[in-house]
Amino acid sequence: MATFLHRLGRFAFRRRGLTVLLWLLVFVGGGVAASSAPPPPADTFSMPGTESQKAFDLLKEKFPAAGAEGASARVVIRAPGGQDVSGPRHKPAVSGLVAELKKAPGVVGVTDPYLTGGVSKDATTAYAVVSYKVPGLQLTEEEHGAQAKAFENARAKGLTVEAGGDAVKIDTAMGGAEIVGVLVSAVVLLVTFGSLIAAGMPLLTALIGVGVGISGITALGSTFGLSTNTSTLAMMIGLAVGIDYALFIISRYRSEIAEGHERREAAGRAVGTAGSAVVFAGLTVIIALAGLAVVNVPVLTKMGLS
Repeated sequence: MATFLHRLGRFAFRRRGLTVLLWLLVFVGGGVAASSAPPPPADTFSMPGTESQKAFDLLKEKFPAAGAEGASARVVIRAPGGQDVSGPRHKPAVSGLVAELKKAPGVVGVTDPYLTGGVSKDATTAYAVVSYKVPGLQLTEEEHGAQAKAFENARAKGLTVEAGGDAVKIDTAMGGAEIVGVLVSAVVLLVTFGSLIAAGMPLLTALIGVGVGISGITALGSTFGLSTNTSTLAMMIGLAVGIDYALFIISRYRSEIAEGHERREAAGRAVGTAGSAVVFAGLTVIIALAGLAVVNVPVLTKMGLS
């Protein structure tokens, strides 16, 4: 392995233009494949024979409209400036939100805060629960879109509307927390290496690797039955280990340069030594995650903890 990686490192340095071009082709090709791939299947799981599964099956058979395993959204509605949410100025807007949610696709019931005691004592906040027929992971884009549109219509009337629960769509794209993490990593790497190039390389390779990985997951999701949560997990782990493993190789390369080796040989030695550790560590992570998925994820999914 070390000999092969040593040769690979020397080749990548000698033909660095070709290497970069190949990676760009892989990156663009993965994006094109992901954009044209069918959507991944819904995340479903059952444990036949268990008491809890029998109870769910019985409720589904006797009360199909109840949605025993259905998702729910807990909606908090607040009037602006501490005003009365039950007053004539805001009550029609709240009732309109409840009515719109009742007509939304997939919804089997919405609690009316004025009929169920869902109004706070100071009358500034109302609370409603939206129940769906299917679990949250099976909700379609149409159902999520109708829910979001109802919230936006209520906000346009001056209300503050926030929702939680498994029926609320969570954006899995890179958000503020991930961006802040990358920026902090960039600052730390810049201080450590004292060079923009040395600090930027781990970040660049990690982002490209995560991009290729997520594109591959999206492209093959329907073929191999990969859930929508796979991309989130890949991004979280990919950014962490991608930056970390790249640091091993870059640090070793700088050490080889400091010892007087020419750059091509330093690249080969860095990939052959530190790269061997990276390959071993990466395989260990893959095996560990595979074992976790087989043993724990189904149980956590059923318990609503994943």
